[in-house]
Amino acid sequence: MTRPMHLEDRILFVDGEAIVIDKPAGLPVDAPRSGGDSVEARIEELSLGFKRPPVPMHRLDRDTSGCLLFARNPKARARFQQAFERGEVAKSYLAVVDGEIVEEEGLIELPIAKVSSAAGGWRMVVDEGGKSSATRWRRLAVADGQSLVEFRPLSGRTHQIRVHAARGLGAAIVGDPVYSLPDDAELGGMTLPDSGMLLHAWKLVMPRGDKPAIDVTAPVPDRFGRWLDFL
Repeated sequence: MTRPMHLEDRILFVDGEAIVIDKPAGLPVDAPRSGGDSVEARIEELSLGFKRPPVPMHRLDRDTSGCLLFARNPKARARFQQAFERGEVAKSYLAVVDGEIVEEEGLIELPIAKVSSAAGGWRMVVDEGGKSSATRWRRLAVADGQSLVEFRPLSGRTHQIRVHAARGLGAAIVGDPVYSLPDDAELGGMTLPDSGMLLHAWKLVMPRGDKPAIDVTAPVPDRFGRWLDFL
């Protein structure tokens, strides 16, 4: 992975209690067990004069770009956490899926659970005994066997949008190395295609009571190519 620019250069919003950055695709939030670059390893780049480094309030997959919110002090962290738990945070994702979606919009409600094996690693699967999850979606454009879709998750499960696209819409996100395959496929040694995964955390709105809400949009990256013309 090419080392991304300084994280300070990717700030979309900052004030005394919050920072939102446009996280680049390919950079994990947490330090990988195998080592390597991460937001966590470079968190001092976002201290901006504060003694205490900011704390990420949610996670994005390594290969997902876009809005990532941090709290800059303990009081803000507690308030933001409560807002997430109450479902008050609005998040919108853009994705290109591998299929021509006929319907214009809908709601996917599928419970998902984590499964793992020594050979294939872990993934999320649809499981009636799993955690409930719901995602609203809206088709934005269709071309050449693919669709540009906006996803609005109503819950915050791991890999939720990726699973809901592949198993709910029946159209995996383009470039997804895991959910474009059947659930019983071996995953060991798989890598992303050169174009990367076409999933982007596009918008985030965090309510803050009497203060103006944090309302941020992350520019859609160039890897979306022709789909930029539909936005």
